[in-house]
Amino acid sequence: MATSARPQQRTGTEAAASGLTLFAGVMLFISGILDVFRGIMAIAEDDVYVSTPNYVFKFDLTSWGWIHLLFGAVAVVVSFGLFAAKPWARVVGVGIAALLIIANFLSIPYYPVWSLTLIALYAFIIWALCVVKRDPLG
Repeated sequence: MATSARPQQRTGTEAAASGLTLFAGVMLFISGILDVFRGIMAIAEDDVYVSTPNYVFKFDLTSWGWIHLLFGAVAVVVSFGLFAAKPWARVVGVGIAALLIIANFLSIPYYPVWSLTLIALYAFIIWALCVVKRDPLG
């Protein structure tokens, strides 16, 4: 009876791992697409964003557009790696989500609610990619 319980536990662990990885992949894909659109808006039309006159971190909005476009595109590529269960995708996913949290933090004065929403999404992505521990026997 002890041997029959072990495969069920391992199956449950694998299901949880694949479920959280799938969640992170979907969220990273959606958030990456949103950042790509945000980058395109900043590159194409600087008038879309409201600039804050006395903000400590002064950047050109076109530069921020390219940053969001690049990071968003990388996030979408990494999400496909997560869908394919590639081992590199979890590590790169945590890294790109962390960079996007920083980028969205620095753009809070331009769109505070949107930036905070994306920060929360990227925090959930990091949590989902880090919480699953691999089975040492598998």
